This record gives sequence, structure tokens and C-alpha cells, in this order.
Amino acid sequence: MHKALPGLRSLLVHLWLPVALIALWWVASASSTSPFFPPLSEIVGRLQELWFFEHTRSDLLPSLRNLALGYAAAAVIGISAGALLWRVRPIATAAHPVIYFLYVLPAPALLPAVILIFGIGVEMKVWIIFFTCVWPVLLNTLDGMRGTDKVKLDVASALRLNTWDTMRRVVLPAASPQIFAGLRTALAFGIILMVVSEMAAATQGIGYFILYAQQTFETLDMWTGILVLGIAGSILNFLFLRIERRLLRWHYQARQALQVP
Repeated sequence: MHKALPGLRSLLVHLWLPVALIALWWVASASSTSPFFPPLSEIVGRLQELWFFEHTRSDLLPSLRNLALGYAAAAVIGISAGALLWRVRPIATAAHPVIYFLYVLPAPALLPAVILIFGIGVEMKVWIIFFTCVWPVLLNTLDGMRGTDKVKLDVASALRLNTWDTMRRVVLPAASPQIFAGLRTALAFGIILMVVSEMAAATQGIGYFILYAQQTFETLDMWTGILVLGIAGSILNFLFLRIERRLLRWHYQARQALQVP
């Protein structure tokens, strides 16, 4: 019983504000007659009708598939390219202007060109998500690797570790907290572009569903799509944090040990 108290207390600390805001929304909107701001009770009822499970299969799952493909490709290529640029400094120096130019280029501005090249199918959505996600991963990987303690690199050199072993045992562990920071930023960018790409040109997906409901004055349906998108994004962020905590447990334990009581 006593062992469960800290976990229950932590759960209450994290959930009290969201629960309070939802309760406030429920009560404040209960008497609403506005067609643009329907009661939360009606939104939840309509959500059950639409998203269990017809539109989950036809709209939500295709969106999450596009996000997964683009995000996974960005993670693999971003980390690999960051490691290459860290290892080969002349290439990094030459590539910096191009990388930062592409990084600050708003991905939605490229949508017209991307649609002309790829059409409005899955390839366009995956590519625009990839393009948006790859730069924060690459730059955080590069910065994290450059921040590796020189003493550790000298020790690896003294032990005559080859390039791969130095990367695997020294550089990647040292850079992993910043790499995960880049991955988390990329996830948020990916969700945004997942929706934007479907609003610009699509025949399915949660972004398409929300925009179509708004254009056909199905306001209640529009709100259900927004709510489902928020829930899906929150779940993805929660899962990411759990994975990060597990993989970087050694980092959080070391940081906690260094804190002065």
C-alpha cells in the first residue's frame, strides 16, 4: 500500500490540471446553443459514433502510417548524416550553409512544388514529413557529438579503439540526450506537417477530415477530429517520453546523483 502512494501522488500531480480543464469545459459548454461551440458532451457522443471505428480506419490510421514512415526515415538519415558530418569536418564545413538554408525553409511553402512532383498520394505526405523532421535530428546529433568530452575521446584513442567502437561506446552515449531532444522536436514538427499536408491535398486522413467537416459546416464533426488529433498527439508524446526515459535511464540517474540535496 505504502509503495503505491508515491506513484498515485505522481499521477495526481500530472493529471489534476488536465482533468480540471476538461471538467471546466464540460460545465461551461453544457448550456451552449452556438453551432460553432457545441457542448463537450455532444462532441464526445459524436466522437464515439464517428471514430469507433470507421474513421479510425479510414482517416486516423493512414495519417499515423504516413507520420511513422516519414519520421522513421528522418531519424535514421538524420542520425547517420550527423555522425558523418561530425567525423568528416571538411564535408561539414561545406554543407553547413546548405543545411541551415534548408532548415529555415518553411516546409508548407514547398507543398505546391512537392504536389507537382509526387502528386497527392502517400509519397507526397511522407516526403514532406521527412523533410521537416530530418533537420532537427541532424543538427542535434551533430551538436551532441561535437560536445563529447575530449578526455573521453583521448581515453578511447589511448585504448586504440577503432572509429566504430569509439562512436558506439563513447560518442553516441554522450550525444544521446541531445539526439533525443532533436527526435522529440522532430515528432512535434512531423505531427504538424502530417495535418498540413492532408489539408492542402488529400482524399483521406485526419487533416482532410477536419477541413472537409469545416467546409461542409459539420462543426460537430470538425471538433471531434480536433479532439482525436489532440489525443493521438498526446499519446505519441507520452510513448516517446517513456521510451526516452527507459533508454536514457543511466543519464537521468547520473544527473540525479549530481544534484545537491
